[in-house]
Amino acid sequence: MLANQLARRGVRVQIIDRHAGPSLQTRALGVQARTLEIYAKLGIVDQALELGKRGTGATLWAQGQRMGHVPLSERGQDATPYPYILILGQDDNEKIMGEKLNRLGINVRWNTELVGLDQNAGGVTATLKLADGTSQSLRVPWVAGCDGARSALRKLSGITFPGAPYEHMFFVADVEMTGRMVPEEVNIYLWREGFHLLFPMRGQNHWRIVGILPEELGGKDDVTFEAVIPSLRQEAGAELEFKACTWFSAYRIHHRSAARFRDRRCFLLGDAVHIHSPVGAQGMNTGLQDAYNLGWKLALVVKGQASEALLGTYEDERIPVARRLLNTTDRAFKLVVADNWSAGVFRTKILARIAAFAMSRKAIQDVAFRTVLQIRINYRKSPLSKSLQLLPAAAPQAGDRFPWLRLQLNAGGPVEDLYQKLDDTKFNLIVIGQLLEKTPDLGGLLNVYGIPSVPGNATELARLNVPGPRSISCGLMAMSGFVDGNWTLPRSSVMFPRICISPFERSLAPRISKVGPCQSSASQQYCEEQIFHCIASGLHQCRTNPWNTRSSNSGMSPSALVRWQRLSRTTLQSGPVSFFPFSALRAVAKQRACV
Repeated sequence: MLANQLARRGVRVQIIDRHAGPSLQTRALGVQARTLEIYAKLGIVDQALELGKRGTGATLWAQGQRMGHVPLSERGQDATPYPYILILGQDDNEKIMGEKLNRLGINVRWNTELVGLDQNAGGVTATLKLADGTSQSLRVPWVAGCDGARSALRKLSGITFPGAPYEHMFFVADVEMTGRMVPEEVNIYLWREGFHLLFPMRGQNHWRIVGILPEELGGKDDVTFEAVIPSLRQEAGAELEFKACTWFSAYRIHHRSAARFRDRRCFLLGDAVHIHSPVGAQGMNTGLQDAYNLGWKLALVVKGQASEALLGTYEDERIPVARRLLNTTDRAFKLVVADNWSAGVFRTKILARIAAFAMSRKAIQDVAFRTVLQIRINYRKSPLSKSLQLLPAAAPQAGDRFPWLRLQLNAGGPVEDLYQKLDDTKFNLIVIGQLLEKTPDLGGLLNVYGIPSVPGNATELARLNVPGPRSISCGLMAMSGFVDGNWTLPRSSVMFPRICISPFERSLAPRISKVGPCQSSASQQYCEEQIFHCIASGLHQCRTNPWNTRSSNSGMSPSALVRWQRLSRTTLQSGPVSFFPFSALRAVAKQRACV
């Protein structure tokens, strides 16, 4: 995933792998909606859907009785284009992404192992062990370790991986079977000694079973699938008929999270920094989204379009997601595997009924749907996410996943899927409720879309609580598909409509805005919230800036410019576009515009 994201953004990469070739059998298999949305942008979602099996819901069983049901497709029709879990093994996911990478002109160097690492301010020297036993030194600016739980990069970087194994032994089996299972759905069986998960797979009567080995089999080295059939029939139904088992493996699961996801010029992703129980089929998706998050940021930095400070937000955004997931799955897992008598009774007689009752409530179904399919993940606390307080609380907030919208982009034109329209290799500015006179492209990094005020758009925006006709709404969607910033200004406050971009990152985002003269009756706070730097050179003249423009380069009076330069110590320049820290901007606005 990371190599694909970098390559499609024009960054050259080298991939090494100590194995002889791609994985043939893997335990991870659930692809969630948020990952499928990323696959769509990568151009591989149709291939994934063709190879996989759609799990349209989940059914809960206990003591042979069907206890509850979560209808994923029903709850998610308006939330995502992919309202289901796609059952597709990690090996097939790797195959699809590998083929895409080959089409981009990049091949994996198999039988090549990282054995040494030396970092300094200018780059990283990696020592590689080749297939013939010889060594090679490779000098690169950045290194990313997607090398699993036994990560060589993590160990060479001295990053600890605290955690422990669960005491239970697990098994996974690919089987052809028939029984009472609900087809096309994930079937969850709770029993006094643990649980079984049954995932529908592609093909006739093809299922993957994940479960806990019975205690009497836990210490054996030569366990076979035939040995676990009695416990399966006891808990999932005596009528189960097994026709074939094509793969069986027993293994132990750990729960661990790395102390850091980065050491200077080296980054860690996926299982190299977080591993946990299989509850919820979240692990593979979390690793893929680590890569998507880092990919666009690293590409901007490598190409000189952003400062290295942007890379610090990878940890800011992904560590909380990974640790929250680890804590959630760990608590849930302990609840369903606790092996004392009282826990077994609670699990099968009380928990199952509570879950069944809860899942009958649409509000809880909605939360469960958004959580499991990972479209509820947000980066609201990220330093990249900024919103003005005027934005309604129920509206999408800065740091949220960008909502799935179907809108008319031109009055009288067709309704279009905004997910298909937007380019995730650029920033996308969505302007609602106004006409655009002239738009910048920030050196090709920005696409701007004006959403006309037509009845169909108003209905669609109201469905997601996006402010409508009485206000002017602006939102910036980052390359990651999350809202980096947004706000709503009262229409009366904008005398000369321009373009809005929220202040979303001090080393990356130009502060472009539309501002009217600061009225004497306005409060200082109101002025500070509205006044942003208007780029005068290369994009458009800001005739209404509050600084009494005398400089065609800055849009400020000479005295303001001197103060600005003194405050703006982290300013970067990129052609006609200036990058300003928001704290300096507020100071200038306070001094020059609101006194």
